[in-house]
Amino acid sequence: MQYQSTRDFGKSVSAAQAIAQGICEDGGLFVPQSIPKLGWQDLEKMRKCTYMERAEKILSMFLTDFSAEEIRSAVQAAYAEEKFPGGPTQLSMLQEGACTMYLLELWHGPTCAFKDMALQLLPHLLTKSLQKIHSDQTAVILVATSGDTGKAALEGFKDVLGTKILVFYPQDGVSPMQKRQMLTQEGGNVAVCAIEGNFDDAQTGVKKIFTDTSICSTLQAHGMLFSSANSINLGRLLPQIVYYVSAYCDLMETGEIDREGEQVNIVVPTGNFGNILAAYYAKQMGLPVKKLICASNANNVLTDFLHTGVYDRNRAFYTTISPSMDILISSNLERLLSNLTSSDVQVREWMRQLSKQGRYQVDADTLKKLQALFWGGCSSDVQTKEEIRELYQTENYLCDPHTAVAVHVYKQYVSETGDSETPAILASTASPYKFADSVLQAITGSIGEKDDFAKIAELSAITGTQIPAPIAALEKKTVRFSDSCRPAEMAQKTLELTGADA
Repeated sequence: MQYQSTRDFGKSVSAAQAIAQGICEDGGLFVPQSIPKLGWQDLEKMRKCTYMERAEKILSMFLTDFSAEEIRSAVQAAYAEEKFPGGPTQLSMLQEGACTMYLLELWHGPTCAFKDMALQLLPHLLTKSLQKIHSDQTAVILVATSGDTGKAALEGFKDVLGTKILVFYPQDGVSPMQKRQMLTQEGGNVAVCAIEGNFDDAQTGVKKIFTDTSICSTLQAHGMLFSSANSINLGRLLPQIVYYVSAYCDLMETGEIDREGEQVNIVVPTGNFGNILAAYYAKQMGLPVKKLICASNANNVLTDFLHTGVYDRNRAFYTTISPSMDILISSNLERLLSNLTSSDVQVREWMRQLSKQGRYQVDADTLKKLQALFWGGCSSDVQTKEEIRELYQTENYLCDPHTAVAVHVYKQYVSETGDSETPAILASTASPYKFADSVLQAITGSIGEKDDFAKIAELSAITGTQIPAPIAALEKKTVRFSDSCRPAEMAQKTLELTGADA
């Protein structure tokens, strides 16, 4: 299995090289030259397997330059019981009117967000990849985060030999608990810096640094090279395919899916398009998926794109109660377009237009393919809060603002299409306690002047739910980081924080 750039199909690299490198020299993203296939017999075999066994099977199909033992050891270390008590994923069934929803809870890991599912595995894949390409350089993991990726990456790479990790986050664009998680991060190889801007500023800055030959040369002179923990890294994306396949196998095992080829809908709250792209890859592999439902918040650039074929980031940016989705440049969409068009020339031109004019329009054939696969909808903050309150009052189920966006958009889909018969798997992406202020306000109508940990305690008392141990432990942790910079200063800050400015 070889991987090529979305912007130049003429060059190919191994999985190890793609993971170690993170992003292509031309600014494109690595994509598989072909998608491996899963048949019904494969799903039947996996239905009784553990999550780890399923992960080994799926990853081995993409990481063909890794041995079975290398994949097994990485998976076993990533998804150990002490990191994911009770198992990496859990399915909760909810019934609201005609809608039967299976909430795929992906937040039972060490940082209480779905990013743990990939970022506990990525350090193991990356260190093995560096060994395979015979690199003795220190990998500098450069991350832009809209909230959850930052903490999950910091936790995953904490004190991993041969790595340093630097996370940039928007100063006012993450929840108080997300910020505290990052600023109290332990580890001798970690650094965190706020930027005076939004996530798109952070992501754009990181991409520029990756492809800046002067900075790369400076790092190389100091025995370092860049890599990424964002979903632009192939090693972030592939583990996410696993949990969609695994959820389907779980529904087979419990009897909710009882006939060959029975389809499901998959609903994903998304901003950077990585999580839903993983679901698309699962469908391309052969997972019986009817519709991929893309759920956005007020930053609904993807909703508009799926309806019109016009991607236009020239619009107001909103800071919402679902901050991990506050994104106007959805990087992983480039990978989808590469797969749909099979054209590096066309994708390269669209990305040039996006960079220069802030917009592009796909052709009619590509739009038709998109709409056959995807359905898009969005949810305002008011609607999201109403969904949190309704789910709690009717189902006694407490969810975070991102999961609530998915639920609301799924109901829109059912109302518009009448498709309530197809089982729906909804990605539940974070613990409600990471957004206690918004969840508490949604349920009670007010939050007063309490501090963040008082809000968490009140949410627990009112709902009778337990505060996750990683969240509870934050109150006594010391704040370690206070750096901030403007977007234009990110490159210099990177050299400074890695020690490459000497």
